[in-house]
Amino acid sequence: MLRVAVVGSGPSGVYTAQSLVEQSAVPGVRVDVLDRLPCPYGLVRYGVAPDHEKIKSLQGNLRGVLEHERIGFIGNVEVGTGGLTPGRLLELYHAVVYCVGAARDRRLGVPGEDLAGSFSATEFVSWYSAHPDAVGDRFVLGARSAVVIGVGNVAVDVARVLARGPRELHPTDVPEAALRVLAASRVREVHMVGRRGPSQAKFTTKELRELGSLPEAAVAVDPADLALDPGFADPAGLPAVNRRNVEVVRGWATGGDGAAGPPRSRTIRLRFFLRPVEVLGDSGRVAGVRFERTVPDGSGGVRGTGTHEEIEAGLVLRAVGYRGVPLPGLPFDPARGTVPHAAGRVLREGAPSPGEYVAGWIKRGPTGVIGTNRPCAKETAASLLADAAALARREVAADPVAALRAWGHRPVEWPGWLAIERAEAELGRRLGRGSVKIADWAGLLDAAGRD
Repeated sequence: MLRVAVVGSGPSGVYTAQSLVEQSAVPGVRVDVLDRLPCPYGLVRYGVAPDHEKIKSLQGNLRGVLEHERIGFIGNVEVGTGGLTPGRLLELYHAVVYCVGAARDRRLGVPGEDLAGSFSATEFVSWYSAHPDAVGDRFVLGARSAVVIGVGNVAVDVARVLARGPRELHPTDVPEAALRVLAASRVREVHMVGRRGPSQAKFTTKELRELGSLPEAAVAVDPADLALDPGFADPAGLPAVNRRNVEVVRGWATGGDGAAGPPRSRTIRLRFFLRPVEVLGDSGRVAGVRFERTVPDGSGGVRGTGTHEEIEAGLVLRAVGYRGVPLPGLPFDPARGTVPHAAGRVLREGAPSPGEYVAGWIKRGPTGVIGTNRPCAKETAASLLADAAALARREVAADPVAALRAWGHRPVEWPGWLAIERAEAELGRRLGRGSVKIADWAGLLDAAGRD
């Protein structure tokens, strides 16, 4: 019987486990899905905005996979700490697939980036998503204006959350402390800024359209920005998603599709062809952002014009992408932010490392949407299954969970996670809300111990 560990319980990890147990070429494969958190689902739990119920409902699909009779969940176990090296993990399993994502945000690399009031969007998302590592007292939203740098789906998410009123967030699972801060927010203008035009923006059309449906926020677009975009003037040759994005932005620029209507208390301003060159400060805090106007360079990129513009803001959130981080004991390509691999097989000094595999963002980089992880996971699973005969020759531990406990770890298994779910539902009932996430390590582990 082939025993496999999948490290990471987000979509790539769950899809990898599913690919391994739902095939017939190598019968009886057993998979343990490990996670350093006591909760499964990765970015579906901790990276999807609380008002995105449809995407959050994907948890139900992931749950169905994790309840498979030959899949186990082992949370609160972090590879790379407490002596649990990749080499030692191979004492417990015939193969290990690392699906650890890309945990670090990309930086702007401009002066003032570390001023008080300047954060990565990752930090902000982790806070309102109740990630137990989030620092809960940093986001005092006393500013009246915020700048979100980036024009992808994460930028749209944080702009939308900033522009929502407390009545809209109350029914969601946003943690109570974050809800109180967001309810008291004075932010009335949110500037979402990209260095290229709308025809090259990375957001999906569905996400973009949601900005126009917010009951308390209007969307404003500067027609002067749009005039610089050749694809905006003639979108016929664009890919379908970019063409649809242009159509939505054009509607806002002409006063339709949610830009018109009764006065609203907040405004989201979409700006394009502006590149950040400095985060401006006053007495050690963010006061605004200085941008350089860019224009298309004719090759799909942009070049600076030497003309500058400043946007006043007391809060800056950068949403310019993620990067993978090295996992102690695994090879790492710092230029790509990924683990070197061939069709998912980890490469050490150019040769496949027996029993070690990768899938998801740590394999291909932070690209694609949730569904992109399916073919990525299937490719890795196929490589592992092709190696199964050689892998199965090694002797491994009969009871990996018992071994982990003997090594000093405190695994949270599936019943512990179900106990966390019950505790969050009870917390929501006490607060007069739906299920509300527990936002701290102690609370999660205490709840898990009630199984």
